[in-house]
Amino acid sequence: MRIGVVTFPGSLDDVDAQRAVRIGGHEAVALWHGEADLQGVDAVVLPGGFSYGDYLRCGAISRFAPVMSLVVDAAKGGMPVLGICNGFQILCESHLLPGALIRNDHRRFVCRDQLLRVENNTTAWTSAYTQGQEIRIVLKNGEGGFVADAETLARIEGEGQVVARYLEVNPNGSLNDIAGITNERGNVVGLMPHPEHSVEQLTGSGTDGLGFFTSLVERTFA
Repeated sequence: MRIGVVTFPGSLDDVDAQRAVRIGGHEAVALWHGEADLQGVDAVVLPGGFSYGDYLRCGAISRFAPVMSLVVDAAKGGMPVLGICNGFQILCESHLLPGALIRNDHRRFVCRDQLLRVENNTTAWTSAYTQGQEIRIVLKNGEGGFVADAETLARIEGEGQVVARYLEVNPNGSLNDIAGITNERGNVVGLMPHPEHSVEQLTGSGTDGLGFFTSLVERTFA
């Protein structure tokens, strides 16, 4: 599959995401934020970083980038879209996912290898995992606390839209220990931890993140 990785001004993990896509067996296609062109890709990854310097709110400016108008339309049409960290924030700001990400409750940037439990393995990005599987991948954020009003939170939980949940410790104050969510259709996933940094043994955090980049094939040929 051809998977596009969007680069915004301030993106830090776009090259890492492209590498993870290739290790996952796909062709990585570089997409530029200022061009309204998805180059015929089959899926899109919005990488981590500090897009547009995180001015206003994280992801608040990025949602208006020319490429995002096409990403939003494609996602609504069923294209798989994965937002990682800052990409998760952009998905929420674009209203492709409910809720919002706010500053960590301890007001400090956190960087650690984080244990997660996969709560939903039926999405386009998690089918390579088993339900309830525990994985450890890199986490690094300063504004990673997931919040939503009570009604939205109840709906997310009730409809199985929580993709992953923090174990051992809640690193940022996210409600219900939520580390990632999906839309109702299961093609759009936002994840605060960074699976693209956990795809090779050499990096030290293991390969537990690789499933996010092989799931598209698993789902396609299941």
